[in-house]
Amino acid sequence: MTLRSNLAVGSSRWAVRRAQWRALGLTDEEMTKPKIAIVNSSSNLAICFSHLDDIVPPLKEAIRAAGGVPFEVRTAAPSDFITSAGRDGRYILPSRDLIVNDIEVAVEGALLDGMVCLASCDKTAPGQLMAAARLDIPTIVVGCGYQPSGRFRGEHVDIEEVFLAAGHVAAGRLSLPDLTEMSDNAIRGPGVCAGMGTANSMHIASEALGMTLPGSTPVLANSPRMWADVRRAGERIVAMVHEGLRPSDILTPEAFENAVTVLLAVSGSVNAIKHLQAVAVEARRAVDVPALFERYADEVPLLAAIRPNGPHFIEEFEAAGGALAVLKQLAGHLHLSARTVTGQTLGEVLAGVTVADEEIIRPVDRPLGRRPGIVVVRGSLAPDGAAVKRPVDDRGPARFEGRAIVYPSRDAALAGLAAGEIRPGHVVVVAGLGPKGGPGMGMASAVVFALDGAGLGDQVAVVTDGQMSGLVNTGIVVAEVSPEAAVGGPLGLVEEGDRIAIDVSARTVDLLVPAEVLAERRQRFRARPDSGERGWLAVYERLVTPVAEGAVLTKGAVLTKGSVLTEEGNE
Repeated sequence: MTLRSNLAVGSSRWAVRRAQWRALGLTDEEMTKPKIAIVNSSSNLAICFSHLDDIVPPLKEAIRAAGGVPFEVRTAAPSDFITSAGRDGRYILPSRDLIVNDIEVAVEGALLDGMVCLASCDKTAPGQLMAAARLDIPTIVVGCGYQPSGRFRGEHVDIEEVFLAAGHVAAGRLSLPDLTEMSDNAIRGPGVCAGMGTANSMHIASEALGMTLPGSTPVLANSPRMWADVRRAGERIVAMVHEGLRPSDILTPEAFENAVTVLLAVSGSVNAIKHLQAVAVEARRAVDVPALFERYADEVPLLAAIRPNGPHFIEEFEAAGGALAVLKQLAGHLHLSARTVTGQTLGEVLAGVTVADEEIIRPVDRPLGRRPGIVVVRGSLAPDGAAVKRPVDDRGPARFEGRAIVYPSRDAALAGLAAGEIRPGHVVVVAGLGPKGGPGMGMASAVVFALDGAGLGDQVAVVTDGQMSGLVNTGIVVAEVSPEAAVGGPLGLVEEGDRIAIDVSARTVDLLVPAEVLAERRQRFRARPDSGERGWLAVYERLVTPVAEGAVLTKGAVLTKGSVLTEEGNE
């Protein structure tokens, strides 16, 4: 095939590109070879990314050995636990789309031929998948591993315990020295959070989509398996360029159905809903991801209970066979004709796979349960849907009805809790945190963990148009309510004392206010004025689509009845 990077559109362009690359040490022979971007979201700000720079040299060697020429490309490197400190956590979701555009500028601007994307913390894998779908050049996503956990007074401890314990300190149920000691021991090396949070969920989703080499997720960071996967990716990407195997060949509607099926089977992060929807938009596929979660909720059995959803550790899940073993167990529920980055179909990949431990990853005829861990709810309070995360054992109430107590921000809700305003029976409404209302989707996780620390986790419910950490699954929490409050969604019409009913089993969330009263409130509603932000959040505020559509910045993308997305209704 003709390589994009070798296209000489005019002699002057060819000459200056050659001058630049010759100065970097490239030979004339190398200039005829496939040019491969190594997309490296590296940063010293967070442990999630601290090992990625070490991955680049052996990956370059593998690409060169396979006949390609590697170019390292740096992008933004957001970490939920670090980047959430500023602007109430509102940079977190917009950082995903910053990664997408970083990649587009560097890779498309240089007309490189393929990409190997080093995926780490929560927003890198979805951002890289979105970029792959948008650019449609051969791409492999490499999950770069989870962090090793530690011990605290003889017991396992990881970042989840620290996150949860912080709320207990605020409520006086745990001492600050104990929390400090837990923090000192929770993380023993680089990589993403050790659990079925958003990062590991999206790494597994990448494999289920066919965009990651089979058998490579999840993996312990810096383990021999991770290094072997890195070398495999370097070898394979060059072959993909020669074969012309592109994301559009892999990211089919059937691939998205496979990914949703796997995430339901492992009770993955609710954040995967909007991320997969965003990838579908960039892939120009008319896939309604929330509807897929609704459709398959009662069909897909729960096969794994990995913390924070159940008792097993991510290390045990990896040893049992990881994502590939889950795919094997689910074979009867999957589209086996879907293609993967290997060039094989999923069915061909799974032909020789065995499951190492069927207690950790159950067969479909002996599941852990049949209640979905990821639940999409709808109703008069969320006409376009909202997300609820449930633990595997489905502990706690499935239904809640109570009086609303309304807060305009995360900090206001935390102050209200500290002041004793929130009491058993309340539905805590935190509105105005949606993509436009933030702007940049606000994190409401601190409210949930503070309520749990105060002993109110099962005695109140939380409803918000903000997002939650993938580690949140305590109590009844309805997040990502759409339409959001800032654009006139029903959540913005809720007033103190209104009754709200949530039924997770029936998958409903309703505002129990007469229609004529809501109509009168809507007449008085005024859209929130421009936030006054000046930087990246201002750009995001102007362009972002609703969260039910993936919260993307792809202007004019609309769903059609066909198999692709068109812009502004034009085929």
